[in-house]
Amino acid sequence: MKRRRKSILVAVSVVVLAVVVFGAIKVAQIRAMIAAGEAYVPPAQAVTTAQVRPVEWQSQLTAVGSVVAVQGVTISSEVPGTVQAITFESGEMVKKGELLVRLDTSIERAELASAEASARLASLDLQRMKKLRAAGAGSEADLDAAAARAAQAAAAVANVKAVIAKKTVRAPFSGRLGIRQIDLGEVLQPGAPIVSLQSSDPIYVEFSLPQQALSQVDAGNAVEVTTDAFPDRSWTGKVEVVDAKIDPNTRNFTVRALVDNPTGELRPGMFVDVTVLRPEARELLAIPVSSVLFAPYGDSVYIIKQEQTDDGEPRQVVEQVFVRLGERRGDLVAVTSGLKPDDTVISTGAFKLQNGMAVIVRNDLAPEFSAEPTPPNE
Repeated sequence: MKRRRKSILVAVSVVVLAVVVFGAIKVAQIRAMIAAGEAYVPPAQAVTTAQVRPVEWQSQLTAVGSVVAVQGVTISSEVPGTVQAITFESGEMVKKGELLVRLDTSIERAELASAEASARLASLDLQRMKKLRAAGAGSEADLDAAAARAAQAAAAVANVKAVIAKKTVRAPFSGRLGIRQIDLGEVLQPGAPIVSLQSSDPIYVEFSLPQQALSQVDAGNAVEVTTDAFPDRSWTGKVEVVDAKIDPNTRNFTVRALVDNPTGELRPGMFVDVTVLRPEARELLAIPVSSVLFAPYGDSVYIIKQEQTDDGEPRQVVEQVFVRLGERRGDLVAVTSGLKPDDTVISTGAFKLQNGMAVIVRNDLAPEFSAEPTPPNE
């Protein structure tokens, strides 16, 4: 029995010793791996660089706008009537005062003939009363009554003529017509739409800008307008008015520009891209857009730093710097804070870097960066 207990104790001791030895070996291995990891230096990454440099930057603002007619109406008739003649075609250009629609006036012309006859009779009665009064016959009251009847008859004539005139519908201003909404013989009611009319040259372009840009926009600033409907065309104009209030919901303000549109290609309701140009140029720091790492918590770039290895050898490493960006122009973007002139930023390859990582500069592979690239960036 004693021998058996002794054997068990020996076996347990051996197992415990084995566990302790195995654990010690594993701890040593883990420590060695940690030390190796801490000592590991990632291989240098090949990158291209660009100098942070000041550039002459004409201030400009971009926005998406809508085309609005300077004048735009839906033409309708003020009086009821049957359409007798339509003298326009859908979509054509018309001049102010040009005849568009004529309504039937046969009843009104008959009424006009009757009213004119009554007016002539009333005028003759008035002349006779004047002669009688001059001869001492008749009373002043009779003369006044005759004058009133003559005036009423003349007013009746004018009223019928006004109705006839309103049955002739003309263009209130020059512009482009829309799609015809009526047919010959149709009985029109007052206010029923006949056709839309939009003035097209010049034309308004309205757009919104953030309140931070309020000090950069003034009446008279030049604007350039483009649209994907006519990708090879552009239109020019000037800011006409800046709205007096800021929208409390969006913190944006509205700008209206007057744009030349001689061919009428810009149509009311179109979406357009608007560029507002300031007359003066500013000097700003600019870097390639490809240098920037965009992130919700802040945009950043990597800059080159010179340091020495443990052996005293020089090497180039990168440091991440957070920046504040301004306007973008072609391949470049303005930097308003975070960098200084002559800093060297990583222009390509920044996505694979980490803070403190060594790099090899290969500017023989660097692309050209321009504020006006050819072909333009889409």
